[in-house]
Amino acid sequence: MSLKKEKGHIKKIKIMEQVKIYCRNTGEYKDYPMGTTLEKILEDQEVDNKKEVVCALVNNKCESLSYSVFHPKDVEFMDVHTKTGRRTYIRTLCMVMAKATHDLYPTAQLFFEHPLSKGYFCNLIFQDGTPVSDDIISKIQKRMHELIEQKLPIKSHEMQKEAVLRLFKERREEEKVNLLKSMNITYAQFYEIDGYYDFYNTTLMVNTGELSNNFNLFKYDIGIFLQVPKKENLTILEPFENQPKMYQAFKQNLQLQQILGINNIGDLNELTRRGEVYGLIKIAEALHEKQIVRIADSICKEMDTTKFIMISGPSSSGKTTFSKRLTVQLLAAGVKPITISLDDYFIDRERTPKDENGEYDYESLYALDLDFFNEQLQALLSGKEVSLPTYDFASGKRLFKGNNVQLKENNIVMMEGIHALNPALTPSVAETAKFKIYVSALTTISLDDHNWISTTDNRLIRRIVRDYKYRGNTVQNTIARWESVRDGEKKWIFPYQENADVMFNSALIFELAALKNYVLPMLQTVPRNSKEYAEVHHLMKFLHCITPISNRDIPSTSLLREFLGGSSFKY
Repeated sequence: MSLKKEKGHIKKIKIMEQVKIYCRNTGEYKDYPMGTTLEKILEDQEVDNKKEVVCALVNNKCESLSYSVFHPKDVEFMDVHTKTGRRTYIRTLCMVMAKATHDLYPTAQLFFEHPLSKGYFCNLIFQDGTPVSDDIISKIQKRMHELIEQKLPIKSHEMQKEAVLRLFKERREEEKVNLLKSMNITYAQFYEIDGYYDFYNTTLMVNTGELSNNFNLFKYDIGIFLQVPKKENLTILEPFENQPKMYQAFKQNLQLQQILGINNIGDLNELTRRGEVYGLIKIAEALHEKQIVRIADSICKEMDTTKFIMISGPSSSGKTTFSKRLTVQLLAAGVKPITISLDDYFIDRERTPKDENGEYDYESLYALDLDFFNEQLQALLSGKEVSLPTYDFASGKRLFKGNNVQLKENNIVMMEGIHALNPALTPSVAETAKFKIYVSALTTISLDDHNWISTTDNRLIRRIVRDYKYRGNTVQNTIARWESVRDGEKKWIFPYQENADVMFNSALIFELAALKNYVLPMLQTVPRNSKEYAEVHHLMKFLHCITPISNRDIPSTSLLREFLGGSSFKY
């Protein structure tokens, strides 16, 4: 504000204050009027792939393009091909599907259950029990196309929590009411498309017209499969690959949750508030043990032909503790496993293949001495005694320390590693001689009907806690390496998961509540000016929705103890 003298009077002249914005995409500073939206800033900047930008990182926090700037900021615009942009795009497409379903069937309940085959499995429940049909799905898809073509604004609102609670109570969306009631917040944010309101724990796009009309819905089992475009190219759909074993593993856990009456985080928070969550812990742990006993019994029934147990799964899925608990059950049944570590069969370091960055690629199948490994397996099958190697990571060489084993009548070989389900690992061994197990933390509990919790996020939280506590890794380094770990999983693990004879879901319904008090202080060690803070902010947003619990009633044999500490197993 400035003052100007005019004919004996002092007149106030309003001067629009400016804020300085640094655009990371262009590497330039520029001044804008206070209150300018990111959408307007984007229009003014020479950003690559401008038409595909869906959100932005503001001081490393993901924000909608409707976000208004009132202070100097670092801004990085994110297109749909980035991890952050992809997350925003998919959740926006889900809101359009929710809006379309509400327009056509206002009393039906739509559930976004979980990712499956690079798409998303959804359930649609009608009050009168009407089953989902191809005609219903076709109408929803047609309405989604219309909403995208209408280019409707997606408005972000923020109101006092009590007002938002009243809004969702009127809509009879109790799962959102329960979630918001249990959150320690004063104001709540929600989104609107043409009078339809919904809560999302992530940033959404600003207009339906920015979505590609390239998606597909089709009937899958009792529900709907949402097929989405590729991250790299929105004009091509992600191919659907049927994963019946993975789907059944998810389905079984969802059914158990329904029996227990814990359908979402709001239900879990309420159970914690009443002091009844520790009964749930006992039930969840008993269900894990029951599954492991069943797997051990299945192996024992096939001992005439089965000589090798092959255990695989992605990072932080709990393979090590699962293997130890399975060993206990096998020993109780009179079967003594001989454990072989695939890591001991690495070739000498100088012969190890390298990745695109020139680094040794220890996740490659060809980092293993496959010929020598299969020679030893054949020797074991023929009853010979073999000397198992030990790989010395310091020297990068294979050593032999007198670890001699022989496969006897009551023995079975147990192998755990990322390649265990890959047929190329054991071409010399008949399929009938292998019992294959896939272990993963398939997270089935959601924040509410429309906000699923990513299995990948769950595993990342486990890995952050474990690496920080036991491997001396900073949270920042763990997050920085996570994408390369994920790339290795996509290449070497996920393509072979359906080869498993059985899948073990290592996720525990209460585990994020137990991990919260551990991981939050760790996440807060990441500098806010680091690029890894964007992922920290994402994790903290959904963790803040969860009421923490004490770990005092988690048994020492729990799979979760591999990450929390206090396990009775040695690692």
